[in-house]
Amino acid sequence: MHMRGRVLLLVLSLIATHPSGARDSTVTVLTGATVYPSPDTAAIHDAIVITSAGKITAVGQRGTVSIPAGSRIIDCSGQSIVAGFWNSHVHFTEPVWNQAATAPAATLQKHMQEMLTRWGFTTVWDVGSDPNNSLALRRRVDSGEIKGPRILLAGAIYPLHGHPVYLPAEVQLPEAATPQQAASFARASVEMHLEGIKLFTGAFMGDAPVVNMSTDIVKAAVEVAHSHGEPVFAHPQNRIGLDNAITGGVDVLTHTIPDPSGYVYSPEELSLFKKQHTAMTATLTLWTTVTDNPAQVDGLVRSGVAQLHAFSANSGAVLFGTDVGFINHYDTSQELEFMRRALSAREVLASLTTTPASYFKAAKKGRVAVGFDADLAVLEGDPDDVRNLAKVVYTIRGGQIIFQRERATEQN
Repeated sequence: MHMRGRVLLLVLSLIATHPSGARDSTVTVLTGATVYPSPDTAAIHDAIVITSAGKITAVGQRGTVSIPAGSRIIDCSGQSIVAGFWNSHVHFTEPVWNQAATAPAATLQKHMQEMLTRWGFTTVWDVGSDPNNSLALRRRVDSGEIKGPRILLAGAIYPLHGHPVYLPAEVQLPEAATPQQAASFARASVEMHLEGIKLFTGAFMGDAPVVNMSTDIVKAAVEVAHSHGEPVFAHPQNRIGLDNAITGGVDVLTHTIPDPSGYVYSPEELSLFKKQHTAMTATLTLWTTVTDNPAQVDGLVRSGVAQLHAFSANSGAVLFGTDVGFINHYDTSQELEFMRRALSAREVLASLTTTPASYFKAAKKGRVAVGFDADLAVLEGDPDDVRNLAKVVYTIRGGQIIFQRERATEQN
């Protein structure tokens, strides 16, 4: 099997090994909304969506679908329904997640709502956190004790002497000095039942030069990850780190390159992206948090938008990601608006739904269709206005409501 095929099988095995939380066995009927089955299909107006046992069992226009007696009815008139969202770049590193195994469930669920579920997220990739906390958090979410999204985890590896300036000095980080060490760290991540690996191919050191990860170290970690069917994420800080990541065979770039001078990918880089089916989370809002200088922020965002546009136009797989947990800008509105500068509204919606589901081979996610997982986002308005993608009324995972806006009403 082609290496990329092996990498992208991970979610199929994940579904078997990590249950998707406590599924709601109640038959739930969402009525009256306009349903967008996928970004590339026609909307269904005045629709009925029925879910049962965590799956979508019926989708159609009112009058074409029979509503089972005794169903829970949720009136979604005037609203829109799309597939539940993926955030492919988050971190469970804030203090609230410390002692996640024993912290009160109510406290964790409240922050989970503020950070993720109120923005429609039903699946997230954590690309760097303390596994002692994040694994415990995932267990409590999967058991249904805490209402939250499906959590996928990637273990991080840093270059030697590449302890980023923004991480506390006392935090112990796995720094790989040799390919052998990188391979060892990668195997340790696999043994901890993490689903991926993140490589800091460029570590930001403040006033000191960026510390980049060499290609041979990248390749060693990638080889281990791919041999276990796991994807590799890369955090490049400059062009050297980017090129080392791509040459080393990584799968997902976690940022655009922070270069206010207007840097855009070279033809050679774009060719490798296409050849290797590279994906990217742009995390453009991040660049508004790294400096107080408005001109520098504007330059970083404009460069990021240009990179995103070039990447997408090159048929690159764009995945929505926000870097929340590292930054506390939870509201997705700004990220959506920035992405809209480079992409169409339907392409932005795809980055939240069909693209990650396809890229990570989650065959029954990303669409509102019969037989698919009942992961849904109910929106206040039409998703063709990307601002409405942040106006979530309900977030539903596996048929269970994991977020409900206060003024939303339900009928029995």
